[in-house]
Amino acid sequence: MKKIILDTNFLLIPAQFKVDIFDEIDRIILEKYELFVLDKTIDELNKIINDKKQKLRNRKAAKLGLQLLKSKKVKIIKTREDLLVDDLIVKLKGYIVATQDIGLKNRIKGKIITLRAKKKLILI
Repeated sequence: MKKIILDTNFLLIPAQFKVDIFDEIDRIILEKYELFVLDKTIDELNKIINDKKQKLRNRKAAKLGLQLLKSKKVKIIKTREDLLVDDLIVKLKGYIVATQDIGLKNRIKGKIITLRAKKKLILI
C-alpha cells in the first residue's frame, strides 16, 4: 500500500484552483493508498487562518484544507523534533510527497504529486 504525505501548500489547492485533490489522487494512484499529514502541517494551516496579515482568500483556503483533512480522515503523524515541516518531510522514507513547493520538490529523492497547469495532478 502506498503512503502519501500532504504538504501544507498542497492542501490550499482546492480553494485556490478549484481542483479536487482527493479525486485527482484517486485518478493517478491506481493502487491502494493511505493519506498522511504532519501535525506541524496542521499547525501551519491554523497559523494561516489566525494571521490577520494573510489575505482573506489564503485564510479561507487554509480553513477548507483543515476541513478536508477531517472529512477525509487523513492520518496525522505526530512529530517530536523542532524542525521545519519541509525538513521533516524530506526525512520521511517510503512516502510519495504531495506538494507545490519548488524548494521541497528539489530536495525530494522519491516520487512527487504536484499540480500541472492549475487543472490536474500529476505523479513525477
